[in-house]
Amino acid sequence: MQIKSPMFGSAEIAEDKIIDFPMGLPGFETCRRWTLVHEEGREPEVFLLQSVDDAQVAFSITMPALLGVNLEFSLSDEEVAMLKLASPADAVVAVIVRKEEGDAANPASTGLRANFVAPLVINVGERVGLQKVINRLGCEITLRAQG
Repeated sequence: MQIKSPMFGSAEIAEDKIIDFPMGLPGFETCRRWTLVHEEGREPEVFLLQSVDDAQVAFSITMPALLGVNLEFSLSDEEVAMLKLASPADAVVAVIVRKEEGDAANPASTGLRANFVAPLVINVGERVGLQKVINRLGCEITLRAQG
């Protein structure tokens, strides 16, 4: 499948590289098919989650552990069934990150922002995912010092 992204130009995406998000992402419900893109030749730390349905839609994502965060939450039985999870080990958790330009007068406002209250859960083997919106307490976030 050929897609044309403003982020990386024209690319051929193999069908086995498409991840289905049956419910889309909140605010992007019509974008149900996505692919992961990263810079070739380097171990990826940040991926581009590129919509196959709308080439204008893409998000930078990374693993919480790379940010020094341990993120634990529960999935409902319906979510487990939708993801076709046989074991928690089959799931990969990622978070959407974005660079904040901030205010030049306030350097503390610049940097990287990560959305820990709406992580992505992907069953890579089955190529199906969802965005888990955590709208109440009941998840654990642990920050670890880097170094």
